[in-house]
Amino acid sequence: MKKLQQGFTLIELMIVVAIIGILAAIAVPAYQDYTIRARVSEGASLSGAIRTQVDVLNSEGITLGNLAVGSADIGPQNGTGVTLGLLSPTSYASKYVGKVSLRDRGVIAISLTATPELGRARGTILVYEPAYPGGGTEGVLRWSVSSGSTTPTKYRPKT
Repeated sequence: MKKLQQGFTLIELMIVVAIIGILAAIAVPAYQDYTIRARVSEGASLSGAIRTQVDVLNSEGITLGNLAVGSADIGPQNGTGVTLGLLSPTSYASKYVGKVSLRDRGVIAISLTATPELGRARGTILVYEPAYPGGGTEGVLRWSVSSGSTTPTKYRPKT
């Protein structure tokens, strides 16, 4: 009588272990990059109040060229004497974001902390720059991550 096979052979088990090892070698770095991107995107959400304020000033007729804060940080007024109504830069902070600063022409700089969980993005700056569509001088602002950012490209938010 023939005996039926009852279980897996050693070679079949070794092949399965090798496949799982290869998948893990690919998945772990991808997951780490994903978590760092999520942590960096926290800066985008914390800058929302400042972006809204710049959008409001723009809708009230203060163009980007006239928006001057007077220093690298958020001041109580801009160059035209309009109150910005924003808190200090360190008020917009969290575990991964040190501060959010408004600069001249509506540029927003997000300073990331030196927390090790940020990997290669720690201690870098993410810069959002407003622009008018089509390169005009007025209209609805479009926000984009500036090439002046020091945060590695693969960790930057898309918009």
